[in-house]
Amino acid sequence: MGLRPILVEDVTSLLARFSPEQDSAHGSSESEVTLQCTGAESLSPVALESFREGLVRLESGRALDAVASFSRCVRLAPEFTAGRVCLGVAYALSSNIYPAIDQLELATRIDPASFAAHFKLAQLYFKLRIPVKGYAAATQALRCAHSRDERRMLAQLLQKEREREHNGIARPWFFRKFSWGTLALAGGVVAALVTFAAFVR
Repeated sequence: MGLRPILVEDVTSLLARFSPEQDSAHGSSESEVTLQCTGAESLSPVALESFREGLVRLESGRALDAVASFSRCVRLAPEFTAGRVCLGVAYALSSNIYPAIDQLELATRIDPASFAAHFKLAQLYFKLRIPVKGYAAATQALRCAHSRDERRMLAQLLQKEREREHNGIARPWFFRKFSWGTLALAGGVVAALVTFAAFVR
């Protein structure tokens, strides 16, 4: 019996529910993330089955088991962007932060036009309170957003981050030194994203 094709909905609805930023206060109100399964048709049967197995495990709350399934998938199909994104989400949900970042960043390099990869990376950086990298990933996600749902999701993410920064304690960024020119440029990017979020709402 042949395997049915992977449906985008198989992945998008899953990623919308299982976000590194999800918590009991906000629930899963996000719209679906558009994740085109580019290259799925060329996957080997084992890689395809591993990917599906990972989706089932992730949906049932077994993030560590999902890591094993998605890891097997990307070993067999290293350029499969959807597999990398899902592996990054599974790592994040199992509190393996550095591997999660590695997989999501790799997904953005494999497919620079992937909205899902940039969006999930932005979510994770904002959750980790690394706003500079979060805004950088969000900027890339904005360039890749083609649907109304994608733009709305990005606006919601930026609005949530803006509220967190407004209500939270200002924290210095220690990982690099900034010149006045760099600070001005960063401020311009943040202002543009905030304006975009206000416009879409």
